[in-house]
Amino acid sequence: MLKTLRRKGRSIVMAAATVALSGCLALALAGCSGNDASSSNDSKNTPAELQQPAEPVAPETISFTDDLGRTVELPAQIDAICPSGFTAQQVLLTIAPEKLVGLAQELNDEQLEIFGDKFKDCPVFGAVLGATDNLNREAVAAAAPQVIIDTGEAKKGAKEDLDNLQEQLGIPVVFIEAKLSDYGAAYARLGELLGVQERGQQLSDYCKSIYDKTESVMAGIPEDQRVRMAYLLGGNGLNAIAKTSFQGAVMDMVANNVVVVDDVSGKGNGNEVSLEQIALWNPDLIIFQANSIYDTVGDNPAWAGIAAIDNHNYYQVPNNPWCWMNNPPTVNQLMGMQWLPRLLYPDAFDDTIADVTREYYSTMYNYNLSDEELNELIKDAVPRS
Repeated sequence: MLKTLRRKGRSIVMAAATVALSGCLALALAGCSGNDASSSNDSKNTPAELQQPAEPVAPETISFTDDLGRTVELPAQIDAICPSGFTAQQVLLTIAPEKLVGLAQELNDEQLEIFGDKFKDCPVFGAVLGATDNLNREAVAAAAPQVIIDTGEAKKGAKEDLDNLQEQLGIPVVFIEAKLSDYGAAYARLGELLGVQERGQQLSDYCKSIYDKTESVMAGIPEDQRVRMAYLLGGNGLNAIAKTSFQGAVMDMVANNVVVVDDVSGKGNGNEVSLEQIALWNPDLIIFQANSIYDTVGDNPAWAGIAAIDNHNYYQVPNNPWCWMNNPPTVNQLMGMQWLPRLLYPDAFDDTIADVTREYYSTMYNYNLSDEELNELIKDAVPRS
């Protein structure tokens, strides 16, 4: 108010005599008498439309309880995130790629085609809490993420591992459980955590619908009518994903996995087996992982006599942007969960492999496959003409 009166005083000086100036100064001095009175007068003289209550101040931090029961203090607004490893990277690329300050693993050209060249020169930190800890902690600290996010199954000792990593880096670390039976819950939690609730709910609903539909169809196919199959990998095709293994969850859900072994491996390269053992199992259908012997196995006399090979009932798992079945087993399995049962029981579904592939890439990756890209992607994963 003092400034206002002084401006009035200057105007009067220009228009009136010295007496008027004295009067104006007297008014100005009266206006400075006591903060309380001045405040009260200002409030009374302020137009009603300008008398608005102060905006509530948003909290700077929040307490977030992760899926290990750890309560972590986090910024209320999160715009910079770091994946703990390969599975977390895949998940975060689907829900909030714009928030990533770096990657656990460099993207190849095919992956960059889907996720964009913005990741071409992105820092690569490595991974922690997996089989090999090669996380570049100095690079992570330099990138200044507000939170490091770990996803996957809750392993023994994970709570202590995350607490230690958080203490080492001085950066909050949270764990979100992501499992085949409920990827929807993981996306709902991530949407809440990262302030992208709408995207999180979209992905949550999509994951739930895929799982529910697969479960519903398989409930109508008795165990003794499910296709006897094997999932083989490795340069000579003599590694197999065993029944009940973590890597074989999709296959066990929709087929009769003939690979039954005493010491089940949970690793991505499965169990090493012999060709003689594969012949004894004699699967009716085989799927080969990329970079195995799919291209040559049909002409290899050593594989003659195995039903799936003799009947040309073998296929190659698509591998773009990641293997649809596993390696690592995370949300890429949602594509395997749609592809494999439609390959095995096409008459049980009212849509095709091509249909669900288009929808998956559009929904999960915001990427629309061209006809040429789609055909190239599934050419070895559908029945031969």
